[in-house]
Amino acid sequence: MGKTGRVYLVGAGPGDARLITLKGLDCLMKGDVVVYDRLANPSLLGKMKRGAEKIYVGKRTDRHTMKQEDINQLLVDLALTGKTVVRLKGGDPTIFGRVGEEAELLRKHGIPYEIVPGITAAISVPAYAGIPVTHRDMASSLSIITGHESPDKLDLSINWEKVTNATGTLVFMMGVSKIGYISKQLISYGRSPETPVALVRWGTRAEQETLTGTLADIEQKVLEADFKPPAVIVVGEVVLQREQLKWAEFMPLFGKRILVTRSRAQASELVRQIEDLGGESYEFPVIDFEMPTGTAMKETDEALSSLEEYDWTFFTSVNGVEFFFKHLERLGKDIRSLHKSRIAAVGPATKEALRRYGIAAEELPGRYQAEGLMEAFAGALQAGQKVLLPRGDLARTWLPETLREQGLAVTEAVMYATVPTGEEDDELVKLLREGRIHAVTFTSSSTVTNFLGAMKRMGFENPAETLQGTEIACIGPVTAKTAEEAGLHIGTLAEEATIDSLVTALCEWKRKEENID
Repeated sequence: MGKTGRVYLVGAGPGDARLITLKGLDCLMKGDVVVYDRLANPSLLGKMKRGAEKIYVGKRTDRHTMKQEDINQLLVDLALTGKTVVRLKGGDPTIFGRVGEEAELLRKHGIPYEIVPGITAAISVPAYAGIPVTHRDMASSLSIITGHESPDKLDLSINWEKVTNATGTLVFMMGVSKIGYISKQLISYGRSPETPVALVRWGTRAEQETLTGTLADIEQKVLEADFKPPAVIVVGEVVLQREQLKWAEFMPLFGKRILVTRSRAQASELVRQIEDLGGESYEFPVIDFEMPTGTAMKETDEALSSLEEYDWTFFTSVNGVEFFFKHLERLGKDIRSLHKSRIAAVGPATKEALRRYGIAAEELPGRYQAEGLMEAFAGALQAGQKVLLPRGDLARTWLPETLREQGLAVTEAVMYATVPTGEEDDELVKLLREGRIHAVTFTSSSTVTNFLGAMKRMGFENPAETLQGTEIACIGPVTAKTAEEAGLHIGTLAEEATIDSLVTALCEWKRKEENID
């Protein structure tokens, strides 16, 4: 029998992927297999190590929830094959997470495990709605109670006489459909009908919604608003703090789930900015970058063999910079080989990438595209000069063609190949079909082409039609032209071809949408 694996019982937090703990993320990144349910943010799965297996055990429309006993046995079976298993559970695994049952069976089979606490929805969801569950003047104690049962079971599991006034704040996990019964019981056992109540639906996620009332009227408000689960119910005077402390709703991108199609290596800055502004990013990288192979690599080596001869080197992307230096290292060269060359960069991000390698590239005022480069250096470019263009295999032909028309000798060196990623994403399919992706960002023509191709592979016969109600945001006119030619309607276009400008445009879209509403 082989070596037994290890199981990590990890709390994923309440929904916002950034609320997972550092240890929880560390476990997730080293797991061979991740067993997860619907309350764990699916974007966390993007943090899994390459090649790791993911197993969904939550509820879907096409299948019943896997029984808890079966989940327990699944963890055992996986660990006995020697795998490192991560059981990813929403919130904290010890608060109505049935972690005790899972750990008990693991212990019986001699399988080592760790319980990794998570941030429970009982405190974090109210916090995102501006409700502190304790307050010096209003509540110095807290009860966390299950509400996800039938009235008969609630009466068996809850001692209403003791619970009702035991603590200043009562937090019911789930229980939206039982709100009328819960309210009546609390009133009948001594809570004032005027006691404030709040229901926070999908707290910390893009769908976050808060409904407030009192024990006397909250059931009617839930019915009138057609307020659906899942939600956390907060009962107590602390609910009154919401009007002064609510904050999430004021964030520029609150309530918006934005799809990021950049490669995983490039996506971090766009993702960070979206989330810093209160939006929820969903990463679905449709492209990746690799070293060229075969004939392309031989041509690249030939182009880089005579770096001393170039009068100009034009970098048009961050990737071009990064891969250029990888090639230099591979060939045993360094930047001194370009001592004769003037070095220019298209866009501030490309210029900053060069600076990280100690290169102060020449300024490029105006547009951050090849056309802008020509405008900036038209007077200095002379026939007969040699130009090196380190670029990707799908780069536009406009720049080299224009330079050649002016009599310059242009060498195009393919630094990297753009390849589509083959991943499919059931959760993304669901979000797209339900209209829960509010905007899609495209940062290059290749992201447009490959995303639409991925949609077709995932079963969307007409991707452009599916995306009709989704905001399409492009980083520049070249990308926008590709999207329009594919049948997409461009609603948001960055003024400059930068991530900062794209995010600013997204915030303006959200602001205008709110004004229209």
